[in-house]
Amino acid sequence: MQLRDMGEQDCLAFLAGHTRGHLACLGEKYPYIVPIQHAYEKDRLFIFSMPGLKIDLLRAHSSACVQVEEFGENRTWKSVLVQGTYDELTDTPARHDERLHAWSLLQKQPFWWEPGSLALNSESEDNPAPSIFFDISIDVVSGRQVV
Repeated sequence: MQLRDMGEQDCLAFLAGHTRGHLACLGEKYPYIVPIQHAYEKDRLFIFSMPGLKIDLLRAHSSACVQVEEFGENRTWKSVLVQGTYDELTDTPARHDERLHAWSLLQKQPFWWEPGSLALNSESEDNPAPSIFFDISIDVVSGRQVV
């Protein structure tokens, strides 16, 4: 078994072929990390969420990190790390087409709204929480694999 670096194109192809990972952002005292589903396109990861702590933290500090992994047979694995910047696709006329595009990419996945729509305290049906679409622009991507 050998540990190898993955090239940038291999990392991007890996991201395009996988939809689940972990999003990390800067917390007040400690890093904050949560599971996500994403869609990759053109150096951006598109993600859906409801309001909550991760959105509050990302709005305060736009630096973010996403890790996507795969475990294979015989102890092989791949892991890709994205370091980038949060950009909320606000529900405004100016960003309408971007929001629709993010939705169109995400909705190709089964249960694309999970885990972003799950909440400890659900909103009332009379006053639902707004849907949040955002992207992480990829500033740096790296990966390693055991083969």
